[in-house]
Amino acid sequence: MGDTPVSLFLPCAAGVEPLLADEVAALLGVDRAVVPADPSRRRVVEQRGGVQVLGDARVAMQLNLHSRLAQRVLWPLAFGPYDSEHDLYDLARRVPWADWITPEQTLRIDTSAQRSPLHSLNFATLRVKDAVCDTLREATGSRPSVDTRHPDLPLVLHLTAETASLYADTSGEALFKRGWRDERDGGLKGEAPLKETLAAAMLAAAGWRGRAEDGALLDPCCGAGTIAIEAAQIACGIAPGSKRRFAFERMLPFRSQLAAWGQLKADAQAQVHAPAVAIHAGDVSFRMTDFAARNAQRAGVAEAIQFKTADALQRPPPGERGVLVFNPPYGERIEAKGSRGERGAERAMREGFDAAPDAAPGAAPGADPAGAAFFSGLAAHWKRAYAGWTAWVLSPDMKLPQALRLKEARRVPMWNGPIECRLFRFDLVAGSAREPRAE
Repeated sequence: MGDTPVSLFLPCAAGVEPLLADEVAALLGVDRAVVPADPSRRRVVEQRGGVQVLGDARVAMQLNLHSRLAQRVLWPLAFGPYDSEHDLYDLARRVPWADWITPEQTLRIDTSAQRSPLHSLNFATLRVKDAVCDTLREATGSRPSVDTRHPDLPLVLHLTAETASLYADTSGEALFKRGWRDERDGGLKGEAPLKETLAAAMLAAAGWRGRAEDGALLDPCCGAGTIAIEAAQIACGIAPGSKRRFAFERMLPFRSQLAAWGQLKADAQAQVHAPAVAIHAGDVSFRMTDFAARNAQRAGVAEAIQFKTADALQRPPPGERGVLVFNPPYGERIEAKGSRGERGAERAMREGFDAAPDAAPGAAPGADPAGAAFFSGLAAHWKRAYAGWTAWVLSPDMKLPQALRLKEARRVPMWNGPIECRLFRFDLVAGSAREPRAE
């Protein structure tokens, strides 16, 4: 490997593919407007479910360190047609496994499929594991073990109806795990927190990059602080992977690249700078605001975020113009402290898309009376106080504009795991944004 380019694959959440392609092109200095006629020379190719990137070991390390939108960086090992699990065994046997792993190391295989004819993905996984172990046993007289939690060589097998792709997962843990929320190291984690990659996608779709011309950023319902922390790291030039480890650091082919890896980290550290814009965040709950502030401390951006416990329905704007970016809370977190007694405090860690407990079964988030009152009050407050601001709101409720009585300027499809959402843009003006009804 080393300097030999391969077709890396960077999976991402559905809807994020064009944003990821733009991010990768910017990181690698590729002009996407120039498309080589020869497909083999195209460095960044947007695909369904991710982006294909032509790059070597250094590029793989660089993308692990700097990509905010990719879920993983996958290194291709084998590709081909298959009809049965035995074909998968033969496919995996073509890989020189002794170049990738020693018998003393561990492996894990994660298998996914789309319209695969196989009856058991577990058996498919087993056959690939057998191929790795049989190859090592023949070469060394011993075989590696399986470690499902922290393997030295994580592998990814993806099956379509006719073809199989086998990758080495150079990332290890998913890239949304930036390192500052690692509970094994004392990190703080709320109930169902917003993933960092989704927060970054929201900011990328909004075109907010922490530049002075982007204006101040405010998350008035910050929950665990994910959006504000991601924004602060962008504004400070902090690489998203600077506080974590990666699987490639334990892979045999990357051992010759460790000096280059050290230089990449040093270069990233040298790019850290003071933010050019103000970032504001807070929550109606004192407990939640403190929780987010402690996360910001661990992420190294405590000084870049101004936290304030305040009701989003009353909080004045921190400046004449700026950008509101947030994932609305539902249920108890929209109530002022104490309005639902201790029950609200117990569930203050929630940051997700659940409908309120008193909503009808199957109701969309915000469909309960408290949710409707919250959004109505929020829109009224924005019209009074936030004229000149732009709001970007992530919601699985396609009728959010009606709930806010605001006309969206744009809606961007995004998926929060299995939940289909829209990121709505509202250009805020004083008074009503709706045209008056005809008499």
